Amino acid sequence: MNENIIEIRGITKHYQVGVQVVKALQGVNVAIKKGEYVAIMGPSGSGKSTLMNVIGALDTPTGGTYVLNGTDVSRMSDDELAEIRNKEIGFVFQTFNLLPRYTALENVMLPLIYAGVSKQGRLKKGNDVIRKVGLQDRSSHKPNELSGGQRQRVAVARALVNNPSIILADEPTGNLDSKTSVDIMRLFGDIHAMGNTIILVTHEEDIAQYAHRIIRLRDGLIESDTINEKVTMSEQF
Repeated sequence: MNENIIEIRGITKHYQVGVQVVKALQGVNVAIKKGEYVAIMGPSGSGKSTLMNVIGALDTPTGGTYVLNGTDVSRMSDDELAEIRNKEIGFVFQTFNLLPRYTALENVMLPLIYAGVSKQGRLKKGNDVIRKVGLQDRSSHKPNELSGGQRQRVAVARALVNNPSIILADEPTGNLDSKTSVDIMRLFGDIHAMGNTIILVTHEEDIAQYAHRIIRLRDGLIESDTINEKVTMSEQF
């Protein structure tokens, strides 16, 4: 049985900018197992955002193959990619991306509407994940009535509600102060402990150190791919 939830083989991504071709990814190979907690790091222009867009089925590669949970998504149409995103991937963004007129619970339940879940089912699942992130007493509040950390917890709950194959977090603490960032990263640790696969894209070294494995990109190539022994050793004791 193949334990890899993600298999990326020889992925390239080229963009035409005027007369110039920008080679954002230049033959990337990555395998991620189910239940792993991985950070993807790299300076601006390293290709980490492009790789995140490919992993998140937000963009198609120029070349190579990408297999997500047994399905080759490398050459899918936009409609097929949208379906895969809703079913397989839970997104957490730096800017939260919450709808301002909806309550916390309504924001969390949105992916379930697209998935065709009944109203009763949406309420049950929505309340379950709101509880998991510790916001049951804020479920009827709108985003402007919540702190930055609470809004990010709503975004995490929304990412979890469809029980996706992977949680993909793009700079999830970028708009938070240091204390709130620690709280959110603890939450990701709890989610990982429940068996979820987490891929964290960040440029912050201290945030990457919460992950069990750190992949560093430079100039569209993987510079290093290492186990974070600080985390894995501490969990053994």
